[in-house]
Amino acid sequence: EVQLQASGGGSVQAGGSLRLSCAGSGFTLDDYASGWFRQAPGKEREGVSFISDSDGSTFYIDSVKGRFTISSDNAKNTVYLQMNNLKPEDTAVYYCAVDEEQMSVSDRILHSETYWGMDYWGKGTLVTVSS
Repeated sequence: EVQLQASGGGSVQAGGSLRLSCAGSGFTLDDYASGWFRQAPGKEREGVSFISDSDGSTFYIDSVKGRFTISSDNAKNTVYLQMNNLKPEDTAVYYCAVDEEQMSVSDRILHSETYWGMDYWGKGTLVTVSS
């Protein structure tokens, strides 16, 4: 059974940093694409970033480019999201997700309406950024 556990959320002031972790079990991360999503109060869930299983290519939405970095440690079966220069608009519950289907970065981007094709989800971790 695929299980994901996100952690690392918290409260920070604008300009601060947090690193989210997503520990996986029941699967081999090296064979899965993984991504981070967020849902702000009153808003729909949106994709933030994903990392491809095929070649490690990454994708970021424009609002986090240059501030967030996604990475993975296959030995630990864990995906990370390093978030720097946080802004109040980054406040949200952050979720990690994985997908077993191999897909190019360009194809996965086209699946934005289905959350980049991610199949398995962890519970979220809350990030609060104060101004």
